[in-house]
Amino acid sequence: MFTPSVGTTTRLDTFWRKVPRWTTNCFSATPTGILWVESCLPPVSLLIAHRQRLAALRVVCSPPSLNPATARLHPSFPSLSAHRAPDSSRAITRVLSSVYLPLHWRTPRPVPPIRNHLPVDAVAHRTIPFTLGLSRMRMINSHLVSPAPVLPPQSLMDSTYSALKKRVREALLEEWASLFPTPGYYLHPPALDPRPFMGLGRFVAGRIHQMRAGKSYLAAHPTWRSPNADTTCSRCGLEPETFEHAILSCPSRQHSRSRLLHGVTDVGPEAPLWSSLPLLKRLATFIGVTSTGFPPTMFPPTTPPSSPLFSLSPPRVPALVFRVFSLAEV
Repeated sequence: MFTPSVGTTTRLDTFWRKVPRWTTNCFSATPTGILWVESCLPPVSLLIAHRQRLAALRVVCSPPSLNPATARLHPSFPSLSAHRAPDSSRAITRVLSSVYLPLHWRTPRPVPPIRNHLPVDAVAHRTIPFTLGLSRMRMINSHLVSPAPVLPPQSLMDSTYSALKKRVREALLEEWASLFPTPGYYLHPPALDPRPFMGLGRFVAGRIHQMRAGKSYLAAHPTWRSPNADTTCSRCGLEPETFEHAILSCPSRQHSRSRLLHGVTDVGPEAPLWSSLPLLKRLATFIGVTSTGFPPTMFPPTTPPSSPLFSLSPPRVPALVFRVFSLAEV
């Protein structure tokens, strides 16, 4: 609930910058901002603030008669229950320095701070920006309060609590997009839920991550070579080998595209492809068959025939079979 020390936060951030690369199997040249968005893992500073807000929201929405932290809030706290811990303004500061005072709920924290406030008050005040339009804070688990006061229906309070959590989630995404922007060529928005294609095989999912990030084995993404390298597609020699070209328009992949990519017409940020598991499975099959985005030395790309009529030729027998027959004859 409280802010870690600077040293702890620094060590967490150092470790957290490595986790998205492990998750996405992307290259070290991929910008960190893209890695966070691709892995659906926000930066550690935003994640700490998000966890603090959720913890604060649970404190202020708990029944004061059940949660000691809620009962210790200032009497000005807009709760549906008047219950407060006895002598809440003095007992909790008895063993502390005289500069610690409860923080009035309707009074913003002074900037720069003149006094040090109690940690529980500082935590509770994190929810003020998300309580717009509420005169009283709704209570979760109000059915556990005995004797039960006259309260709004539990369904109404549950929906209000869910709406507050949604506001906290939206605030995280807004801060993520504004404080940690991605390069101009990467247009996918931040998200907290894992992307559907992340459930595919790790190798294929890694190829998709790399090509979406613009740092892959495609010719137009030469991150590990000279920046002046030729970006023309080595298979057709017509256009730069970008993600869109390799998937949607490369003539050398037309045969596999017509057989495997039914319904895939766009790979942009808003394309239906990224939310449809059947389309993603077709894309994964297409990538595997055409070796799109594979390391050049792993599986050399093969150009499928342009005509459905195949010329029959005698099957090639491995050299090992010839050697076995020769030994048998001897």
